[in-house]
Amino acid sequence: MTPARLRTTLAAAAALSLGLTACSGGTSEEADRLENGDLPQVSIGIHTGWDEGIAVSHLFAAALEDAGYDVETDDADAGIVYTGLAGGDYDVNFDMWLPTTHADYLETYGDDLEQLGVWYDDATLTIAVNKDAPITSLEELAANADAFDGRIVGIEAGAGLTRITQDEVIPGYGLDGMEFVVSSTPAMLAELKAATDAGEDVVVTLWRPHWAYDAYPVRDLEDPQGLLGTAEEIHTVGRSGFTEDYPALAAAIGDFTLTDEQLFSLENRIFHEDDGADPAASARAWLEENTDLRDALADALAG
Repeated sequence: MTPARLRTTLAAAAALSLGLTACSGGTSEEADRLENGDLPQVSIGIHTGWDEGIAVSHLFAAALEDAGYDVETDDADAGIVYTGLAGGDYDVNFDMWLPTTHADYLETYGDDLEQLGVWYDDATLTIAVNKDAPITSLEELAANADAFDGRIVGIEAGAGLTRITQDEVIPGYGLDGMEFVVSSTPAMLAELKAATDAGEDVVVTLWRPHWAYDAYPVRDLEDPQGLLGTAEEIHTVGRSGFTEDYPALAAAIGDFTLTDEQLFSLENRIFHEDDGADPAASARAWLEENTDLRDALADALAG
């Protein structure tokens, strides 16, 4: 998740969603079924700019195609995706953050959605340092500010992570004497890469899940006061009637999880190594290299 993304308002989502083309919703009685009992066509709504959702959506799309499904993926703002799910224009979304980030959408559309499973349970805002940095906790940062040139490298001004760092973390841990560099996500990642390549100490605002944890030698600073908030879960959510129309896929989703190492590696392949040029191709290549997960998904989708 890129914290710089601004939440699309529910009203705008409702208006924009009128242009969506209906996919498989409402066709279950007449459509042919696969051998596993599922409808053969499935549409995946993907939140634009949400890296973990893009990665897992295309991972599942590759596995579904291999199992004989006809898969459609569509990128849209989060509000449009949830409005589309509630109206049956999409079948499934792999990126509902709860209990906080997407709570408004759940409250508005929850009666028309099915909760299918939690595949990641450690989605957090973080302050991170290089792995060989001399401190392990935010409580130590003020006293060791010189080791980091007195700087905390942040991201976009409008990001929730930036606001929390400015309003909570800096005063809470007595970091007012450090310079908080408000820049951009690419600029922060460039500084992180440059410092770790040079063997220098650096402190940045970051979040989990993110491919930087796979690409660079970084670790989180402990937050004993809990000022960065608690971890959220990433849920998969389907349209009303999803489990009836896709019993095998619903069961596979319910059993699906990714470890930090798997998710960071998948995101790193798509967005760093391959520059995000073709997420579908990158996800398929990663799946082919991770045969245990590939085979487990294939077995689950067989029903």
